[in-house]
Amino acid sequence: MIRRLAVVIALIILAAIVVHEPEITAEPAASPLDPAKEDLSRVDYPSQRDLDWYPRFIRPNDSLESLFGDDWVYIARFNRIDRRHTYPGMTIKVPRDMAVARAYTPLPKEYEPAKRYAKYILVSLTEQWIGAYERGTLKFSMPAATGKKGNETPTGLFRIDARDRTHTSSLYQTDDNSAQYPMDYAMRFFIDKQNVGYWIHARDLPGKPASHGCVGLFDEPMQNRMYGIPARPVLHDSKKLYDWAVGEADHGPDSGTIELIDGGPVVEVIGENPVYQPAPLRPMVATR
Repeated sequence: MIRRLAVVIALIILAAIVVHEPEITAEPAASPLDPAKEDLSRVDYPSQRDLDWYPRFIRPNDSLESLFGDDWVYIARFNRIDRRHTYPGMTIKVPRDMAVARAYTPLPKEYEPAKRYAKYILVSLTEQWIGAYERGTLKFSMPAATGKKGNETPTGLFRIDARDRTHTSSLYQTDDNSAQYPMDYAMRFFIDKQNVGYWIHARDLPGKPASHGCVGLFDEPMQNRMYGIPARPVLHDSKKLYDWAVGEADHGPDSGTIELIDGGPVVEVIGENPVYQPAPLRPMVATR
Protein backbone atom coordinates (compact mmCIF):
# COMPACT_ATOMS: atom_id res chain seq x y z
CA MET A 1 0.00 0.00 0.00
CA ILE A 2 2.78 2.40 0.99
CA ARG A 3 4.73 1.55 -2.17
CA ARG A 4 1.63 2.14 -4.33
CA LEU A 5 1.05 5.52 -2.60
CA ALA A 6 4.67 6.47 -3.27
CA VAL A 7 4.25 5.67 -6.96
CA VAL A 8 1.11 7.83 -7.15
CA ILE A 9 2.87 10.76 -5.46
CA ALA A 10 5.82 10.44 -7.84
CA LEU A 11 3.48 10.53 -10.85
CA ILE A 12 1.74 13.64 -9.49
CA ILE A 13 5.10 15.39 -9.05
CA LEU A 14 6.16 14.44 -12.58
CA ALA A 15 2.89 15.74 -14.01
CA ALA A 16 3.39 19.05 -12.19
CA ILE A 17 6.85 19.37 -13.71
CA VAL A 18 5.48 18.71 -17.20
CA VAL A 19 2.79 21.36 -16.79
CA HIS A 20 4.88 24.08 -15.18
CA GLU A 21 8.32 23.43 -16.72
CA PRO A 22 7.67 21.73 -20.08
CA GLU A 23 11.21 22.38 -21.37
CA ILE A 24 12.63 20.16 -18.60
CA THR A 25 10.98 17.01 -19.94
CA ALA A 26 10.65 17.66 -23.64
CA GLU A 27 12.18 19.45 -26.58
CA PRO A 28 10.51 22.90 -26.80
CA ALA A 29 7.99 23.04 -29.61
CA ALA A 30 4.82 24.81 -30.57
CA SER A 31 1.92 24.04 -28.27
CA PRO A 32 -0.21 21.09 -29.49
CA LEU A 33 -3.23 23.33 -28.76
CA ASP A 34 -1.96 25.83 -31.34
CA PRO A 35 -3.33 24.65 -34.71
CA ALA A 36 -0.80 26.79 -36.57
CA LYS A 37 2.16 25.34 -34.60
CA GLU A 38 3.82 28.66 -35.29
CA ASP A 39 7.60 28.55 -35.54
CA LEU A 40 9.07 31.77 -36.92
CA SER A 41 12.55 30.25 -36.82
CA ARG A 42 11.52 28.41 -39.99
CA VAL A 43 10.90 31.59 -41.99
CA ASP A 44 14.00 31.95 -44.14
CA TYR A 45 15.04 35.58 -44.64
CA PRO A 46 18.26 35.90 -46.67
CA SER A 47 19.45 38.84 -44.53
CA GLN A 48 19.45 36.63 -41.40
CA ARG A 49 21.33 33.62 -42.73
CA ASP A 50 24.75 34.91 -41.64
CA LEU A 51 23.58 36.47 -38.38
CA ASP A 52 24.08 34.74 -35.04
CA TRP A 53 20.60 34.06 -33.72
CA TYR A 54 18.86 31.19 -31.94
CA PRO A 55 15.24 29.94 -31.77
CA ARG A 56 13.46 30.89 -28.54
CA PHE A 57 10.34 29.07 -27.36
CA ILE A 58 7.70 31.32 -25.79
CA ARG A 59 6.55 29.78 -22.50
CA PRO A 60 3.42 30.47 -20.44
CA ASN A 61 3.57 33.96 -18.90
CA ASP A 62 6.36 35.01 -21.29
CA SER A 63 6.03 38.25 -23.21
CA LEU A 64 8.42 40.24 -25.35
CA GLU A 65 8.69 42.81 -22.56
CA SER A 66 9.37 40.25 -19.81
CA LEU A 67 12.01 38.50 -21.90
CA PHE A 68 13.83 41.47 -23.43
CA GLY A 69 12.95 44.59 -21.44
CA ASP A 70 13.22 47.80 -23.45
CA ASP A 71 14.78 45.83 -26.32
CA TRP A 72 11.49 44.07 -27.04
CA VAL A 73 10.86 46.53 -29.88
CA TYR A 74 13.95 45.31 -31.76
CA ILE A 75 13.05 41.64 -31.27
CA ALA A 76 9.54 42.36 -32.59
CA ARG A 77 11.01 44.03 -35.67
CA PHE A 78 13.58 41.24 -36.18
CA ASN A 79 10.67 38.75 -36.27
CA ARG A 80 8.21 40.97 -38.17
CA ILE A 81 5.69 40.33 -35.40
CA ASP A 82 3.53 42.42 -33.10
CA ARG A 83 2.84 41.83 -29.42
CA ARG A 84 -0.74 40.62 -30.04
CA HIS A 85 0.63 37.74 -32.11
CA THR A 86 3.42 36.73 -29.70
CA TYR A 87 1.96 33.98 -27.53
CA PRO A 88 2.99 30.89 -25.52
CA GLY A 89 3.65 27.89 -27.72
CA MET A 90 5.32 29.70 -30.59
CA THR A 91 9.01 30.09 -31.43
CA ILE A 92 10.80 33.30 -32.40
CA LYS A 93 14.33 34.27 -33.47
CA VAL A 94 16.63 36.02 -30.98
CA PRO A 95 20.05 37.47 -31.91
CA ARG A 96 22.74 36.48 -29.42
CA ASP A 97 24.08 40.03 -29.56
CA MET A 98 21.27 42.52 -29.02
CA ALA A 99 23.26 45.16 -30.92
CA VAL A 100 22.54 43.10 -34.05
CA ALA A 101 18.79 43.47 -33.49
CA ARG A 102 19.08 47.19 -32.76
CA ALA A 103 20.95 47.88 -36.00
CA TYR A 104 19.07 45.39 -38.16
CA THR A 105 17.62 46.32 -41.54
CA PRO A 106 17.66 43.98 -44.55
CA LEU A 107 17.47 46.80 -47.10
CA PRO A 108 20.48 48.55 -48.68
CA LYS A 109 21.55 51.95 -47.32
CA GLU A 110 21.81 53.23 -50.89
CA TYR A 111 19.48 52.13 -53.70
CA GLU A 112 20.47 53.24 -57.19
CA PRO A 113 16.98 53.16 -58.84
CA ALA A 114 15.68 55.56 -56.18
CA LYS A 115 18.26 58.29 -56.78
CA ARG A 116 16.11 60.00 -59.42
CA TYR A 117 13.28 60.52 -56.94
CA ALA A 118 12.80 62.81 -53.94
CA LYS A 119 10.85 60.01 -52.24
CA TYR A 120 10.77 56.34 -53.16
CA ILE A 121 9.28 53.33 -51.35
CA LEU A 122 10.88 49.91 -51.74
CA VAL A 123 8.94 46.81 -50.66
CA SER A 124 10.81 43.51 -50.44
CA LEU A 125 8.51 40.49 -50.40
CA THR A 126 11.48 38.23 -49.75
CA GLU A 127 12.43 40.12 -46.60
CA GLN A 128 8.93 41.26 -45.59
CA TRP A 129 10.33 44.76 -45.20
CA ILE A 130 9.68 48.25 -46.52
CA GLY A 131 12.07 51.17 -46.90
CA ALA A 132 11.66 54.93 -47.39
CA TYR A 133 14.34 56.43 -49.64
CA GLU A 134 15.18 60.06 -50.33
CA ARG A 135 17.28 60.52 -53.48
CA GLY A 136 18.46 56.94 -53.15
CA THR A 137 19.46 57.08 -49.48
CA LEU A 138 17.53 55.02 -46.93
CA LYS A 139 15.76 57.41 -44.54
CA PHE A 140 14.10 54.69 -42.43
CA SER A 141 12.72 51.17 -42.82
CA MET A 142 10.29 48.85 -41.09
CA PRO A 143 8.87 45.30 -41.19
CA ALA A 144 5.80 44.53 -43.23
CA ALA A 145 3.24 41.80 -43.85
CA THR A 146 2.52 41.34 -47.55
CA GLY A 147 0.14 39.04 -49.43
CA LYS A 148 0.07 35.39 -48.42
CA LYS A 149 0.29 32.46 -50.85
CA GLY A 150 -2.48 32.73 -53.42
CA ASN A 151 -2.93 36.44 -52.70
CA GLU A 152 0.60 37.67 -53.32
CA THR A 153 1.28 41.39 -53.48
CA PRO A 154 1.84 42.39 -57.13
CA THR A 155 5.42 43.17 -58.07
CA GLY A 156 6.60 46.02 -60.27
CA LEU A 157 6.71 49.81 -60.28
CA PHE A 158 3.71 51.77 -59.05
CA ARG A 159 2.92 55.18 -57.62
CA ILE A 160 0.82 56.23 -54.65
CA ASP A 161 -2.29 57.94 -56.03
CA ALA A 162 -4.60 58.14 -53.02
CA ARG A 163 -4.53 58.48 -49.25
CA ASP A 164 -7.10 57.70 -46.57
CA ARG A 165 -6.16 58.15 -42.92
CA THR A 166 -9.28 56.29 -41.67
CA HIS A 167 -9.75 53.72 -44.42
CA THR A 168 -11.56 50.42 -43.81
CA SER A 169 -11.70 47.34 -46.00
CA SER A 170 -14.77 46.93 -48.17
CA LEU A 171 -14.08 43.19 -48.53
CA TYR A 172 -12.80 41.85 -45.18
CA GLN A 173 -13.88 41.93 -41.54
CA THR A 174 -12.07 41.59 -38.21
CA ASP A 175 -11.51 38.10 -36.76
CA ASP A 176 -14.73 38.25 -34.73
CA ASN A 177 -16.73 39.67 -37.67
CA SER A 178 -17.72 42.64 -35.52
CA ALA A 179 -16.47 45.32 -37.93
CA GLN A 180 -14.89 45.91 -41.30
CA TYR A 181 -11.13 45.46 -41.08
CA PRO A 182 -9.44 48.78 -40.21
CA MET A 183 -6.79 50.06 -42.63
CA ASP A 184 -5.63 53.25 -40.89
CA TYR A 185 -3.07 55.48 -42.63
CA ALA A 186 -3.76 53.88 -45.99
CA MET A 187 -1.94 54.74 -49.23
CA ARG A 188 -3.15 53.21 -52.49
CA PHE A 189 -0.48 52.16 -54.98
CA PHE A 190 -2.30 49.89 -57.46
CA ILE A 191 -5.75 49.01 -58.83
CA ASP A 192 -6.05 45.69 -60.65
CA LYS A 193 -8.27 44.72 -63.59
CA GLN A 194 -11.03 43.65 -61.21
CA ASN A 195 -10.97 47.18 -59.72
CA VAL A 196 -9.48 45.91 -56.45
CA GLY A 197 -7.24 48.46 -54.76
CA TYR A 198 -3.91 47.56 -53.16
CA TRP A 199 -2.83 49.71 -50.23
CA ILE A 200 0.00 50.20 -47.77
CA HIS A 201 -1.75 50.50 -44.39
CA ALA A 202 -1.97 49.60 -40.71
CA ARG A 203 -2.63 45.94 -39.90
CA ASP A 204 -1.65 43.04 -37.66
CA LEU A 205 1.85 41.61 -38.19
CA PRO A 206 2.05 37.87 -37.46
CA GLY A 207 5.65 37.36 -38.60
CA LYS A 208 5.05 36.20 -42.16
CA PRO A 209 2.98 37.07 -45.27
CA ALA A 210 -0.63 37.29 -44.16
CA SER A 211 -2.64 39.81 -46.17
CA HIS A 212 -4.85 39.52 -49.24
CA GLY A 213 -2.31 41.52 -51.24
CA CYS A 214 -1.93 44.80 -49.39
CA VAL A 215 1.22 45.77 -47.48
CA GLY A 216 0.63 45.99 -43.72
CA LEU A 217 2.63 47.93 -41.14
CA PHE A 218 2.79 48.07 -37.33
CA ASP A 219 0.00 50.13 -35.73
CA GLU A 220 -0.49 49.35 -32.05
CA PRO A 221 -2.91 52.28 -31.47
CA MET A 222 -5.23 50.67 -34.03
CA GLN A 223 -4.91 47.29 -32.31
CA ASN A 224 -5.64 48.87 -28.95
CA ARG A 225 -8.75 50.52 -30.38
CA MET A 226 -10.02 47.31 -32.01
CA TYR A 227 -8.85 44.61 -29.58
CA GLY A 228 -7.74 46.37 -26.38
CA ILE A 229 -4.21 44.98 -26.88
CA PRO A 230 -1.57 46.20 -26.19
CA ALA A 231 -2.60 48.35 -23.24
CA ARG A 232 0.19 50.86 -23.92
CA PRO A 233 0.70 51.24 -27.68
CA VAL A 234 4.24 51.97 -28.84
CA LEU A 235 4.78 50.89 -32.45
CA HIS A 236 3.16 53.18 -35.01
CA ASP A 237 5.03 52.61 -38.28
CA SER A 238 1.94 53.13 -40.45
CA LYS A 239 1.62 56.75 -39.30
CA LYS A 240 5.35 57.38 -39.70
CA LEU A 241 5.39 56.23 -43.32
CA TYR A 242 2.07 57.95 -44.11
CA ASP A 243 3.26 61.31 -42.74
CA TRP A 244 6.52 61.02 -44.69
CA ALA A 245 4.96 59.88 -47.97
CA VAL A 246 1.63 61.73 -48.25
CA GLY A 247 1.57 64.11 -45.29
CA GLU A 248 0.20 67.62 -45.29
CA ALA A 249 3.62 69.21 -45.80
CA ASP A 250 3.73 67.83 -49.36
CA HIS A 251 0.07 67.20 -50.21
CA GLY A 252 -1.99 69.78 -48.36
CA PRO A 253 -4.66 69.49 -45.65
CA ASP A 254 -5.74 65.92 -44.90
CA SER A 255 -9.50 65.47 -44.61
CA GLY A 256 -9.09 62.05 -42.99
CA THR A 257 -11.12 60.40 -45.74
CA ILE A 258 -10.13 59.09 -49.15
CA GLU A 259 -8.46 61.67 -51.38
CA LEU A 260 -6.69 61.40 -54.71
CA ILE A 261 -3.20 62.91 -54.73
CA ASP A 262 -0.75 63.90 -57.45
CA GLY A 263 2.96 63.26 -57.38
CA GLY A 264 2.95 60.57 -54.71
CA PRO A 265 6.09 58.52 -54.12
CA VAL A 266 7.04 55.71 -56.47
CA VAL A 267 6.48 52.26 -54.95
CA GLU A 268 8.63 49.36 -56.15
CA VAL A 269 7.69 45.84 -55.05
CA ILE A 270 10.39 43.23 -55.59
CA GLY A 271 11.14 39.58 -54.82
CA GLU A 272 9.05 36.58 -53.83
CA ASN A 273 7.55 35.57 -50.52
CA PRO A 274 10.05 34.05 -48.05
CA VAL A 275 10.32 30.27 -47.81
CA TYR A 276 8.81 28.63 -44.72
CA GLN A 277 11.20 25.72 -44.19
CA PRO A 278 9.76 22.35 -43.05
CA ALA A 279 12.30 22.11 -40.22
CA PRO A 280 13.87 24.70 -37.88
CA LEU A 281 16.86 26.53 -39.37
CA ARG A 282 18.82 26.37 -36.09
CA PRO A 283 18.84 23.98 -33.12
CA MET A 284 16.68 25.10 -30.21
CA VAL A 285 18.50 26.56 -27.20
CA ALA A 286 17.09 25.45 -23.85
CA THR A 287 15.84 28.33 -21.71
CA ARG A 288 14.82 28.45 -18.09
